[in-house]
Amino acid sequence: MPIDRSELGTVYDTMRRYGLAVLAAIAALLLRQVLSPLLGESNPYHTVWAAVFFSAWYCGLGPSIVTALLSVVGVWYWFLAPARSFALRDPKTTISGMVGFLVFSALIIALGETNRRSLARTQSAEEQLRKAHDELEIKVRERTADLNLANESLRELSGRLQQIGDEERRHISRELHDSVGQLLAALSMNIAIVQCQSDKLDSTAARAVSENAAMVEQISREIRTISHLLHPPLLDAAGLASALRWYVDGFSERSQIKVDLRIPEQFGRLSDEMEIAIFRMVQECLTNIHRHSGGTLAAIRVHEEDHRVLVEVQDQGKGIPLEKQLELSSPGRTGVGFRGMRERLRQLGGTLDIRSDGAGTTVTATLPLREPTPAKGVASDVA
Repeated sequence: MPIDRSELGTVYDTMRRYGLAVLAAIAALLLRQVLSPLLGESNPYHTVWAAVFFSAWYCGLGPSIVTALLSVVGVWYWFLAPARSFALRDPKTTISGMVGFLVFSALIIALGETNRRSLARTQSAEEQLRKAHDELEIKVRERTADLNLANESLRELSGRLQQIGDEERRHISRELHDSVGQLLAALSMNIAIVQCQSDKLDSTAARAVSENAAMVEQISREIRTISHLLHPPLLDAAGLASALRWYVDGFSERSQIKVDLRIPEQFGRLSDEMEIAIFRMVQECLTNIHRHSGGTLAAIRVHEEDHRVLVEVQDQGKGIPLEKQLELSSPGRTGVGFRGMRERLRQLGGTLDIRSDGAGTTVTATLPLREPTPAKGVASDVA
């Protein structure tokens, strides 16, 4: 039959406590023997009080009782007249002293046991609290790990959705340009043929033909603008610099907001993901300036510094209210536009910083360059 280690530990602890109690009683009696020339026959219980105190405080109830009984027997035999005998010279006085010692020892033992049990309860409560704290920490770590995993999965999903959105916008842009645009071009040519023979029509029909030609031309321009805004073909063909210049020119014309674009003439090509991220960031910032800033001036600066691409969009509008700034600085509470910008940049290892006061707002994006870009030329100003 296997031996239970916990039972062995309990037996060993019990034997140790009883052994200490016996040793305390013997040590107290020996000390009384040493002090006999000084104390004489009076106060025979002086030293054994210490043994009772020690046993009551450290050894427990049973060992304390053993200490008290051994002490009273030892004092009776060695120090009560006649010495080295259980006979009593003055039974009444001696027995009263013994009873008094036992009564006070019982009080000391009771107080000691109460204190020990209170201490044991406190230690048990602390141990339970420590275990609960450890278990809570483990659960918090597990929940944190699960939350981090869920957040990472959410970020991956968000990145994938943005990538799908970009691909879908590119696809729709091409469809609008290649399909709808071609149909409108064919329709425009047919109307032009009819318009050449408008002299054979009455004035109402001729006017309708002219109006149709103008509307087809306007629809073509609108389709071309929508197609380019969905995904600028210059972004794929000529790169970020050309696409930004084209977009800023169109934005300034439509919004009547003067935009100062500073980007090096020979700005090198970046990865497709980085170029579309920067373009969408500028697009979103200019849209916010048009909708919310109330200003008529804006500035965009794109440059390379310390193997990083820095993009800064600044306006001179009324700024962002403090409450909105606090929301923008709180994770999960930003608007869709800023959240999308941050997520795009985060996937590329970049950051987004937003600073605003009464003089305007500055949005700065920082993206690490994985490969060195060609040397940059002199900056150009586009208003």
